[in-house]
Amino acid sequence: MGIFSKNKNKLILVFNVGSSNISGALFWAQNSGIPKIIFSDIEPIHIEDKLDINKFLSSAMQSLDAVAGRIRKANMGTPQEVFCVLSSPWHVSQTRIINFKKNTPFIFTARLAESLVQKEISLFEEENLKKDSNADTANRTIEVKNIKTILNGYETSEPLNQKTKELEMTVFISFGEEKFLKTIEDNIAKYFHFNQIRFSSFSLAFFTIVRDMYIQKENFLLLDIGGEVTSISMVKKNILREGITFPIGRNFFTRGVARDLGCTLSEAGSLISLFKDGHAEESVAAKMTITMGQLRTEWLKSFQESLANLSNDISIPATIYLSTDKDLADFFCQTIKSEQFNQYTLTESKFEIIFLDTSVFHGIAVFAEPAIREPTLIINSVYINRFLIYPATMGRV
Repeated sequence: MGIFSKNKNKLILVFNVGSSNISGALFWAQNSGIPKIIFSDIEPIHIEDKLDINKFLSSAMQSLDAVAGRIRKANMGTPQEVFCVLSSPWHVSQTRIINFKKNTPFIFTARLAESLVQKEISLFEEENLKKDSNADTANRTIEVKNIKTILNGYETSEPLNQKTKELEMTVFISFGEEKFLKTIEDNIAKYFHFNQIRFSSFSLAFFTIVRDMYIQKENFLLLDIGGEVTSISMVKKNILREGITFPIGRNFFTRGVARDLGCTLSEAGSLISLFKDGHAEESVAAKMTITMGQLRTEWLKSFQESLANLSNDISIPATIYLSTDKDLADFFCQTIKSEQFNQYTLTESKFEIIFLDTSVFHGIAVFAEPAIREPTLIINSVYINRFLIYPATMGRV
């Protein structure tokens, strides 16, 4: 595909499977790299009093079913390709560094690259199976992206068939549980016919779009706060280096308020909103101040410990790009800024937090009514358009 070749726009369907909601969008992938989103939809995942993985999975699939059904009912066209982007905790991913050297020069071939990557995939899966109590779980590799290749100490964008004595490849690998991926495929197949769903991770999409939007920043953190988990990724010199998650998300606050104030989960969500906006009754606000303070301290402790485990004696970047629901964005920004992390990690300077709301993405996607503007769907649509549909014209990850 030449740089100046003309390609017919493709109608793409993408779903994002998160831990607080399921969203989906139909968009036209365009050579310009700017997707045109013509329809989008979102459905929250039902929150239970106590997290049960089987009920959680069932609720997520019910939400996926609802979104897929409404997109089909909208009758906006037949998608040519279907994508599904997985947020935490629905995938496992890691950036791996592959080193290979010989005493005498050798040619870096596609065959050699494939063998080295396949070996790394096997090692990655073995390491994660050891951590998983359910060792019989079958996994499917969903992403293998070569982020950077260095030959004889020099980075190169065209390494194939070059002669070298030392090779270093930075490769991003992710996989999901086969049973879970098959359940997703079965749910979507009830509404859309497709040859294959192309799975990918929100981690890589998030990193790629932020990197390209903020080219002046080489070092930063990506913070994704979902319903059940918080994910942190560290980027150094524009390379997605390490990632870590901890099982406390926004639902942790909802459950805590419901428990301490003796109300339903729905009522707890409303109370949090009123408290955050300063509209709660005085007696309720007093109780909420105590409860939210305790819950915030616990989330912050896990955040601090995760940063300490992430750093490995490397300084933590000061810039944080935050992805979360808009209603609690200020709360988490204030929580992070309220604490200096010097006793846990070495930071470059005071944290600068950039919340990625829809206004940040102005111009990188266009919309047609009745599409809703939702940040996660924008990130996914732009990533798919630029790097998976038209990578030859838009560039590489």
